[in-house]
Amino acid sequence: MSAVDARGLRDLAVEVAREAAALAREMRLGGIDVADTKSSALDVVTDADRASEVLIRRRLLEARPDDAILGEEGDDHAGTSGVRWIVDPIDGTVNYLYGLPECAVSVAAEVPGPDGTRVVAAGAVVGIGTTVEYAAARGAGATRDGRPLAVRPTPPVAEHLVLTGFGYRTEVKAHQVERMTRLLPRVRDIRRIGSCALDLCHVAEGSADAYVEEGPQLWDWAAASLVLEEAGGRFGVLAGALRESVPDAPERALLVGTPAAGWDSFVAVLAETGFLARTTRPGGE
Repeated sequence: MSAVDARGLRDLAVEVAREAAALAREMRLGGIDVADTKSSALDVVTDADRASEVLIRRRLLEARPDDAILGEEGDDHAGTSGVRWIVDPIDGTVNYLYGLPECAVSVAAEVPGPDGTRVVAAGAVVGIGTTVEYAAARGAGATRDGRPLAVRPTPPVAEHLVLTGFGYRTEVKAHQVERMTRLLPRVRDIRRIGSCALDLCHVAEGSADAYVEEGPQLWDWAAASLVLEEAGGRFGVLAGALRESVPDAPERALLVGTPAAGWDSFVAVLAETGFLARTTRPGGE
């Protein structure tokens, strides 16, 4: 896909995500209750999640009726154009429920890649509580509120501020906390903000040095991963160690994001602290 096409998809993603964020912001003023739960009683869905996804789906299909849509709340649409939109109507729903500002709407456009895989061509992450807009088009850079983004210079891992998150299932949380207790002495500090999309955008803008989390879904990270890459970062979904504790966990579910120059050193520390699957650690240990 050409850069011009990617820019057009980016602009549409920003426009639609902005509208959905405004809707969620307005609904929050009237008070929000839990409408449903998903993987556990702690994994909540609100009426605003559903209303946001309905709005996004309608707006995308008005603009591009032949595109496919994959949404977190399941309002999917099969398309024929080759473009698939990946939508998280509210990333950070628990923050949203409690009135914390770290929640966002995430909209990404995925297209066929040159090698038969699929790649994210464009994306937008728009803050609900902050109104900050992150956007990227592949090959055209990333922006925050229209201004170019760039990752910060990479310090030694011992000076890293690391962002992370935790799952909803008890056994997943137990695994994640155990790994974090190994990592914490190796870095400056660890923060848990509550939104995968915003975590990656914070690394992209230089507000943090790295992000690691096991378990988020494609809609959580699709748009923000491109923002990070276009800002000079690197993103990957690696084979993590979660299946050693939770056998039904996905094989490849460990998300890592860093400035490109800091990737190797941070992943090496993750291997040393047990985040990677045994078969991918040096020596298999």
